[in-house]
Amino acid sequence: MLSAFVHAVHAARHSFAGFKHLVATELAARIEVFLGIVAVIWFVAIGRSLFDILGLLVLFCILMSVEALNTAVERIVDRLSPERSEFGRIAKDLGSTAVFFMLSASALYVLAMTADAFGVIAL
Repeated sequence: MLSAFVHAVHAARHSFAGFKHLVATELAARIEVFLGIVAVIWFVAIGRSLFDILGLLVLFCILMSVEALNTAVERIVDRLSPERSEFGRIAKDLGSTAVFFMLSASALYVLAMTADAFGVIAL
């Protein structure tokens, strides 16, 4: 049981190091973190429920996961294929597409919650 706890602590350290690297090296990640904070403040300001804020935080965690995977793909492609190649372009484009769809889903959620708060739609 102790070894499982030690393993979890080490995994958490690696995860935190990865997040620090992501934020330190990727402008997109820094923008997404900033917008995530703004969105949480916005949800509090418009009176969204704790459940709605939790949904926003889950979407943010998924977005950061997709961004981290996209960055990992970019790093691997750059390492294995430093010259321009169709393979590298497609791999990077697919990673970028995944981030785009996650950003779109997050934006739709924020817009829907905002529209509901102002009575434009009823959820």
